[in-house]
Amino acid sequence: MRMTVSDENLAAAAGEGDANAFSLLLERHYDGVFRLAFRLTGAQAEAEDLTQDICAALAAKLAKFRGEAKFTTWLWRVVVNAAHDRRRRAATRARHAEGWGDWEKSRLAENDETAEALDWLTQAMRALPDDLRDTLALVLDDATHDQAAEVLGISPGTVSWRISEAKKRLRTLRKKEDQI
Repeated sequence: MRMTVSDENLAAAAGEGDANAFSLLLERHYDGVFRLAFRLTGAQAEAEDLTQDICAALAAKLAKFRGEAKFTTWLWRVVVNAAHDRRRRAATRARHAEGWGDWEKSRLAENDETAEALDWLTQAMRALPDDLRDTLALVLDDATHDQAAEVLGISPGTVSWRISEAKKRLRTLRKKEDQI
């Protein structure tokens, strides 16, 4: 019975939802689809993935099979098109990913530099007198001079002077460290 029913008749039946006809078509042509996929991709894993994708989409595609060409000719065209689509998607992903590796390395380097600078600042602030350290900490945490003044019970002008003084002392400390 299996060889007496043509591929074209099975395809027509499978296109109308006949699961047995679809199963028989897969049984007959799975190895051929894989072989062609392997030749088109050059890699076993890629060919296996492509073959599975084709088999998953084949039921829907069979509904559009008109029988104008021999079934195997139509099926090979499906495989070739699927391989082309896969290559186009891979090329698009590669184009979109281009430069991201460099960007990520740069971002990580900037993060490392920022972390290093913050570590230094945290350590250096310990060397400041309490009033300068408290004022600087508030301003670094995005408090305005008016807000810092209110929290510390001093005038905004004093906040400005303390920030200026803290910067001066930190610059001096940094210069001393750079000379060592």
